[in-house]
Amino acid sequence: MSDLMPSPESDTRLRMRILFGDSAMLGPGKADLLELIRDTGSIAAAGRAMSMSYKRAWSLVEEMNAAFRAPLVARSRGGTKGGGALLTETGEAVLSHYRNAEAAAARAAAEDIAALRAMLSDIPGGK
Repeated sequence: MSDLMPSPESDTRLRMRILFGDSAMLGPGKADLLELIRDTGSIAAAGRAMSMSYKRAWSLVEEMNAAFRAPLVARSRGGTKGGGALLTETGEAVLSHYRNAEAAAARAAAEDIAALRAMLSDIPGGK
């Protein structure tokens, strides 16, 4: 296969969502939001990067902060230097544990995923 064409393996993704009873959930979207807040220092910028409104991004942050014993994201209001946001120690730990679990699940499921991929029909255009 050429370097320009993605391999079927690279198009296959395992997306993991962890449900904690009926009250809390952590999945790929929230993990991506946490990563972007960490990387940008801003809830607004993280939301924009995900094509999400600030209101939606802030709502997800509030949801995550309420679900854990300690907040995952700390926010500072604007001022002369502007506001910002950062992951707390708990936020960093939650993100790390989620990414580790995601990688472990992908490794554990690799053989079954390959078997499922092999049973797919050939669809023109890969869709």
